[in-house]
Amino acid sequence: MPDVSTILLVDDEDSIQRLLTYPLERDGFRVLQARDGEEALARFAAEPVDLVVLDVMLPRLDGLEVCKRLRATSSVPIIMLTARDDELDKVLGLELGADDYITKPFSIREFRSRVRALLRRAAAPRHDRGGTETITTGGLVIHVSRRTVEVEGRPVALTYVEFELLRTLASNPGRVYTRQQLLEALWGGSEYREPRTIDVHVRHLREKLEHDPAEPQLIFTVRGVGYRFRDP
Repeated sequence: MPDVSTILLVDDEDSIQRLLTYPLERDGFRVLQARDGEEALARFAAEPVDLVVLDVMLPRLDGLEVCKRLRATSSVPIIMLTARDDELDKVLGLELGADDYITKPFSIREFRSRVRALLRRAAAPRHDRGGTETITTGGLVIHVSRRTVEVEGRPVALTYVEFELLRTLASNPGRVYTRQQLLEALWGGSEYREPRTIDVHVRHLREKLEHDPAEPQLIFTVRGVGYRFRDP
């Protein structure tokens, strides 16, 4: 039997819980429900979770604080649910380590697409045929099949999206990627997503990998176009 992915759905509105649980279960996922931030953390700690869908506005602990606490100990994929046009919540969610966000109101088709895209990325190690593929440059070591990264022998924890972004760039050193191309490489499409999402994830990578993020030696900005990884 194939593994069943478990999704923790965190939202205090019963209508949203019902609306999102049904299509997820129909797609074969197991859904755990939590209606406030403290319950979310407790449920996450109690059993393995493959993905978290997290509303920003929650009782007791808000979604941003929950995201921050989850990210302190786990690289589990996180999708934030934000209110329409609330740019601050989107940016803060990404800054705190969310992998993606979706703006209310949204279509169920869009929601299912986001969930499947992140779970595909999270499941990649189980299907990796590369065996021992490793990318090494300038003190950076990327173990593709194990999805681990080291900088000068020190392990660096990356989220799923950060790892995929780094792997995409580092697999093609010197190639210039537009933000649109990176959105498509990471999520299989750029619909509903803003190009600046890539900028936030690149900044996180630089903060984790570079000696001086202000003077990057690994990931370079190509002004007016996008990004490239250092030449081989």
